[in-house]
Amino acid sequence: MQVDVRGFQERGCVTVSGLFSDDEVARYRQHFMDMRHNSSYPGDFPGVDATSEDPLKRYPRLIHMHRWDELSLGWMLDARLAEVFEQLLGKLPLAVQTMLYFKPAGARGQALHQDQYYLRVQPGTCIAAWMALDDCDEENGCLQIVPGSHNMPLLCPIEADTSQSFTDVTVPLSADMHTEPVPLRAGDVFFFNGQLIHGSFPNRSQSRFRRALIGHYIDGDAVQVAKYYHPVLRFEGGTADLTISEDGGKCGVWVDQSGREVLEMSGALNALP
Repeated sequence: MQVDVRGFQERGCVTVSGLFSDDEVARYRQHFMDMRHNSSYPGDFPGVDATSEDPLKRYPRLIHMHRWDELSLGWMLDARLAEVFEQLLGKLPLAVQTMLYFKPAGARGQALHQDQYYLRVQPGTCIAAWMALDDCDEENGCLQIVPGSHNMPLLCPIEADTSQSFTDVTVPLSADMHTEPVPLRAGDVFFFNGQLIHGSFPNRSQSRFRRALIGHYIDGDAVQVAKYYHPVLRFEGGTADLTISEDGGKCGVWVDQSGREVLEMSGALNALP
């Protein structure tokens, strides 16, 4: 398997097509749908309510499933993901989180953000493996990214439109920055740098889900990560002994400089609980 390492370095992201087979995708899809229908789990957001008019309450995301679900743990540490990471990073990362987004028809999206804002990896950053369990396009709310934004520092968040996003903060873009969609086929895996600005718009389809299985990983040489992401797992087995990252540090804000928007490190990230 040959991965476009140069494209990843330049854009901050790369798609590996067909990394998982149709049969595997169908198994994952059924497994997580059964899981969602059968019970509630730690971290359910915003709570399960099968009668709610809000699709995200009928199908809230699953989070950190690898801590109690063997299929999720097996996917998170799958050798194919490890092979891609070794090409992209020159080493194996450490594994810290799994998530399953159902995003049924009518569901809100997620405002633009940078994953490193939440993970606070030190040194280095995080990287995501985002696997489509359904074909994803603009109608059902595929990912939207700002290519090349992985070269930016963390931006100071501002208030998001919660009628369109289930999260309440977003990052501001300069006037010359624009998002582009990331269409995927089921079984494709989209890898992206933790600084890359990304998010998604609402699912405007009439009946289609946009399910995605996601893993978050951190630099293999990291010594700190936010408390929420412990324990930290190694692909080779066992755990890594990292400390907790608490200090938010500085963040970038857009300022006008002679009629041109430039980033200035004058803001401060909030410390994580």
